[in-house]
Amino acid sequence: MTKAELIDAIAGAKGADGVSKKAILAIVDEAFGQIKKELKKSGRFSVPGFGTFNKKMRKARTGRNPQTGATIKIKAQKTVGFRPAQSLKDSMNK
Repeated sequence: MTKAELIDAIAGAKGADGVSKKAILAIVDEAFGQIKKELKKSGRFSVPGFGTFNKKMRKARTGRNPQTGATIKIKAQKTVGFRPAQSLKDSMNK
């Protein structure tokens, strides 16, 4: 699902009558913006029944340039991990 498809799905849902797609877009953008802020600030964002996003540190490592085959150094970097809630896992396996 793309962001545009998400906006369309929310606009077509019950209870969204009279809310413009532009307003829904602003809400979705702000929600993801707040998630990013919280991950940067505390390193964790949890949505009960859905899962938890965690900031992780990836170690430095060596890799290969796929075009030349040359060995390159990849710096340590921060990334985001996601751990689904048990209820989400259960709904996927029904």
